Amino acid sequence: MRNRTAPRHAAPGRGRRRAGLAAVVGVLLLTFAAGTGLGSTDAEDDRAAPSAARDPLPFDLPSTERLRASDRLVFAHYFTPYPLSLDNRPADEDYYARNYLTADGEDGKHAEYGGLLRDRPLPVAPEDGDWRSAHHRQEVRTAVAAGIDGFSVDLLSLEGPHWERVRTLTRAAQEVDPGFRVMLMPDMKSLDAGPAALARALAELGASPNAHRLDDGRLVVSPFKAEEKAPGWWRQVLDILRTRYDTRTAFVPVLLDLTSHAEAFAPLSHGFSAWGSRSHTTLGHYSEHAELARRHGKLWMQPVAVQDARPSQGVYDEAGNTATLRGSWHHAIEDGADWVQLTTWNDYSESTQFAPSLHNGHTYLDLSSYYLTRFKTGSWPRVVRDTVYLTHRVQPHAAPAGLPRPMRLRPGSAPARDTVEVLTFLTAPGAVDVTVGDLHERYTVRGGVRAELLPLRPGRTTAEVTRGRATVAEAATRFAVSAAPRVQDLQYYGVTGGRPADRP
Repeated sequence: MRNRTAPRHAAPGRGRRRAGLAAVVGVLLLTFAAGTGLGSTDAEDDRAAPSAARDPLPFDLPSTERLRASDRLVFAHYFTPYPLSLDNRPADEDYYARNYLTADGEDGKHAEYGGLLRDRPLPVAPEDGDWRSAHHRQEVRTAVAAGIDGFSVDLLSLEGPHWERVRTLTRAAQEVDPGFRVMLMPDMKSLDAGPAALARALAELGASPNAHRLDDGRLVVSPFKAEEKAPGWWRQVLDILRTRYDTRTAFVPVLLDLTSHAEAFAPLSHGFSAWGSRSHTTLGHYSEHAELARRHGKLWMQPVAVQDARPSQGVYDEAGNTATLRGSWHHAIEDGADWVQLTTWNDYSESTQFAPSLHNGHTYLDLSSYYLTRFKTGSWPRVVRDTVYLTHRVQPHAAPAGLPRPMRLRPGSAPARDTVEVLTFLTAPGAVDVTVGDLHERYTVRGGVRAELLPLRPGRTTAEVTRGRATVAEAATRFAVSAAPRVQDLQYYGVTGGRPADRP
């Protein structure tokens, strides 16, 4: 059951037969049904009319109006260090290319781990005029088109470039869509400000019509790693907001250790959230967290993630291709979350991005929109366009890294694996031909959503779906797998057959 104690939010501004090598390669068919969307064929009765903008999706995304009629909200965590562009230069010579994606960037600062990043935002052409605002407007439009209700904006600093990006993003949201929310998320791992300074900054940002408020007018304040400060410290911040800035608040802390801190934070909190897990076998605690929030009479904001690989911190999680994404959405749906936070929109330093990127295109964002539709409407959307998604790493997990500080598997994570996942959304049964390097597999699948695993091999991967003599869907990876990579890169790359334009 969902938590019904909280006021509603306010609208801003208002078994198939296997051919050939089954026993040899151990191909796994994942046929989980209810809750994950795998195998679902439910029709959506009130769908938006198909349009060119939605053709890439295997289903018809409901209208923005219908999605926003839901009490359930979906936010994407916006991380200010990685906007679409840092210097408005062509992608092959911009700051990302020169300094973040190369080992010798920023005067060799990131040489020990092969460069700060392994991916970047999907490149954009240089803009005339106020390019920063133009890029933020583009990001808002992309999020709205995916069904997302707003950004939970990470406040890393109360001055300087990160602060200015928050202000620019907030203005861009107002210009693009008055209904797109901006939830304020002070980052307590980074902020070094007293209660008065933080309250002043929150009041300034909270004055925006797009600032996320509940129906009763309370401004939502949702700090990351809230336990960095004691509940009494936060009481000071909230009291200053109320007495000095006439701003009532709804406090929804994101706690890295929710179980240990829920009791202490409950008296001043409207809801609870956690940062969550990034390994597909460690998601079970989400149900426990949702139940904990309910016992305290609090709203529950469920984290949903794709993966996590951090070159600069020397750690990664085994996400299991899209299993972490699908599994965390499953918990949000089945455990009755009130809100969801996609973690993250664009933190490329941790490889957690949902936003369209150079190596993943729209893969993870498009997949998320499918589950988002179920979360917000209560019905699985009907598959109306045959679509194939492929995900895999571009190197075996144990390939020689050749780095002084390589990434290692996080303790407690699922064991590392080397797999290609073929995720099909089909309107009817079809035959799937998959080539992974020198391996070829052919199998049949029913209609609906099905995930198939094959072993990773050097070379490229392609998948073709046929029905009768007609090819109805296909996808091909753009990045070949290498057993001897030049740099360690343990993120899962994604490609969707629905968006050939993603391929530069």
